[in-house]
Amino acid sequence: MTIIPSKILSNGVQMPYLGLGVYKMTDREEAILAMTKALEVGYRAIDTAAIYGNEKEVGEAIKNANVSREEIFVTTKVWNNDQGYDNTLRAFETSLKNLGLEYVDLYLTHWPVEDKLVDTYRAIERLYDEKLIRVPGVSNHHAHHLEKIFAKANVQPMVNQIELHPYFSQVELRAFCNEHNIAVTAWSPLGRGGILQDEVITTIASEVGKTAAQVILRWHYQQDIITIPKSVTPTRIEENMQIFDFELSNEQLAKINHINKDQRFGQNPDTFHFDF
Repeated sequence: MTIIPSKILSNGVQMPYLGLGVYKMTDREEAILAMTKALEVGYRAIDTAAIYGNEKEVGEAIKNANVSREEIFVTTKVWNNDQGYDNTLRAFETSLKNLGLEYVDLYLTHWPVEDKLVDTYRAIERLYDEKLIRVPGVSNHHAHHLEKIFAKANVQPMVNQIELHPYFSQVELRAFCNEHNIAVTAWSPLGRGGILQDEVITTIASEVGKTAAQVILRWHYQQDIITIPKSVTPTRIEENMQIFDFELSNEQLAKINHINKDQRFGQNPDTFHFDF
């Protein structure tokens, strides 16, 4: 079984470099089967969110797994309309109940709601102080959002989960996070599949005898980026973790870096809008 390496966060907690994202896993049986398969083959991190509507399935998969709770790194997030200090605390209680867990490893602000992001993070800090979460963090935060939090926080966010892939490499934000000892997690690390046919990627895949997805995930790993690719297909779940038995050369990394287009497949945190 492949052992997935971990990144040591600023408080010493270890977070696996590769986890299973469960966004849009809305079919109960399919979701549980996918998570069970992932845990069986060696995944030790699952990334969910309140808005995904599958926290209960995450909890069930963990409960039924032949893996101790302490070995599994669980991330969930507070949704936009539950933000603010008191609302975030209540939302966390609901998530914890849905998950059926005694604690969450990483709790994130899902998007930076402008007039609430500081108070939301203050609530996350309190959960960290009370040892209900092991790591405080945020998601989809630009540098200017993080600076607002820094001005009030006693403990800075330790993780920022952002859209990141070879077409949108976020070099400046990654450098800012690195400067402040904030680990970066890439959501949509494969660009929602939109870059799997890129000629540079497919050529390198042929050179190293791997798939395009494996090359992209390896590109992330060699740049110290945590990834949470989503899949419900058992073969892909296994394929996505077979990235620790090869290495991209500096030349290959440079070629992939060069295909950046500053192209988002998701929304911009400064202008995001959701109707749900």
